[in-house]
Amino acid sequence: MQSVYPQLERILPLVRKPIQYVGGELNATVKPWESVDVRWALMYPDAYEIGLPNQGLQILYEVLNERDDVLAERTYSVWPDMESLMRDHQIPQFTVESHRPVGAFDLLGVSFATELGYTNLLTALDLAGIPLHATDRTDEHPLVIAGGHAAFNPEPIADFIDAAVIGDGENAVLRLSDIVRDVKAAGGDRAALLRAIAESGVAYVPSMYEVSYLPDGRIRRVAPVTDATPWRVAKHTVSDLDDWPYPKQPLVALAETVHERASVEIFRGCTRGCRFCQAGMITRPVRERSKTTVADMVQASLQATGFQEVGLLSLSSADHSEITDLAKGLADRYEGTNTGLSLPSTRVDAFNIDLANELSRNGRRSGLSFAPEGGSERIRKVINKMVTEEDLIRTVAAAYAAGWRQVKLYFMCGLPTETDEDVLQIARMAKEVIRTGREVSGRRDIRCTVSIGGFVPKPHTPFQWAPQLGWEATDARLALLRDEIRSDRDLGKAIGFRYHDGRPGIVEGLLARGDRRVGAVIERVWRDGGRFDGWSEYFSFDRWMACAEAAGVDVDWYTTRERELSEVLPWDHLDSGLDKQWLWQDWQDAVDEVEVEDCRWSPCFDCGVCDQMGTEIQVGPTDGVILPIVQVSR
Repeated sequence: MQSVYPQLERILPLVRKPIQYVGGELNATVKPWESVDVRWALMYPDAYEIGLPNQGLQILYEVLNERDDVLAERTYSVWPDMESLMRDHQIPQFTVESHRPVGAFDLLGVSFATELGYTNLLTALDLAGIPLHATDRTDEHPLVIAGGHAAFNPEPIADFIDAAVIGDGENAVLRLSDIVRDVKAAGGDRAALLRAIAESGVAYVPSMYEVSYLPDGRIRRVAPVTDATPWRVAKHTVSDLDDWPYPKQPLVALAETVHERASVEIFRGCTRGCRFCQAGMITRPVRERSKTTVADMVQASLQATGFQEVGLLSLSSADHSEITDLAKGLADRYEGTNTGLSLPSTRVDAFNIDLANELSRNGRRSGLSFAPEGGSERIRKVINKMVTEEDLIRTVAAAYAAGWRQVKLYFMCGLPTETDEDVLQIARMAKEVIRTGREVSGRRDIRCTVSIGGFVPKPHTPFQWAPQLGWEATDARLALLRDEIRSDRDLGKAIGFRYHDGRPGIVEGLLARGDRRVGAVIERVWRDGGRFDGWSEYFSFDRWMACAEAAGVDVDWYTTRERELSEVLPWDHLDSGLDKQWLWQDWQDAVDEVEVEDCRWSPCFDCGVCDQMGTEIQVGPTDGVILPIVQVSR
């Protein structure tokens, strides 16, 4: 429980960016260790510069520390140079507030925004002296709790975690704290604690479920080991965001981070129905903050941090039902100050110049970013991105005419049913953007940046059954697109082209739709030196493929193979609220290029999420197989 800072201080001059390990941030909370009953170490499994601005972790940090009987401190992944020195000097993984060993806490909560952070979890566990496998831990070790979007399929890391929180964490961490406090007070051991968590349904405990397999490798069933454990674990949903105006005191780092601004979440969830988007599916239903609450949070964040920019966050911020009044009210309030306002996530068909002008009234005018995602009209129907080329050209024309000079366009490669022609259409669209911009502005210094990401099918989406495009085919299409952009010497010079090759996407695909057998691959990769797989300078595709082969795991079987409706998916026992039959029908609609309207403004499509629709979910065992989700009238 003692601070390791005296040992740490001696090695700080020997590492890169030592300030990221010293703590002392504005608005950090340090509580007396003995004053509380429950102690959390919260981890973002990436570098400090990425993890500190993370909204989810900051929210949980404040929610927990507001409790008198709970404390929460933070820890982040250490860079390889620091890891090496920590091992040499026997310094354990530590928190940045009081530099206490992570192994001394009751719970280690790890928030996974992406599956590529899994190896960093193992590094932290090993440095903390916590056994990698949950089955080897004793009462002396913390419970390891996974959360975040990647926790909606925690099966690949089932061996390494004690539990996973599905969905919104605000209430969940408080309920977990109560369970830990009560079991400790009653003298219960680790097994009793895991049983209490599993039986409460507050989190998924992998050790309380058994997985059996069919001869061909598919899952036969996932079943609880006791009658008191639920067959399916439901996600947590915070229904009224106005009741949870966090973070109230955002952290301000001493070191440089990726986001030097305050951030306010203006609503959570999305009903646009983009079939590739896991975030939009698993965060349903839409829950808005009132414009009054947003304004109060913006003011509180600025006063608490001293930042000069505030990002209004959501999956599609311009879709807020009061966005016009909200933007005007904030622009009026901060006019004449140095405060900048931004909408980091804006859809083409939700953007308008009046809104953009309100947000840039103080003179700050950054580039605009839009995500058509698919190059052709056909592929946008497949993914249900209901944006036409005319929509895009009309929007960028208005932007260029109003004085903007830079537009960024985001697309994906490898979408289901995609052809070379669909991808080449991206180049033609980008060139038309430049032509239009020059025409309406009368200038030639118009720029358009095209960024391409490889598509990875994700759980709890209509594309969870889809085959992933192999990395060779992805790279070939990207090469075709690059050549097509450069084929016009004039327009091509005005188009920036950024892309990632297809290899990291295959590893992400393996981890995203993997089952418990993939855990052996993760461990082998880590033991072979795998760290920071989300960073290109550390990622090794060859290492992952060699370790998969050594573990007897067929990567193609998990990535490029199409699934059938009858197959039990590794995450079927985790309830995101979405009806499996609805997801399957949406997958069929995708293949048939059928678009589905946004259900906020159209009749309900019975996705299964909204309680008020008079339905409930009934599931259970039958002949050894988990039933698909079935909706019945109440």
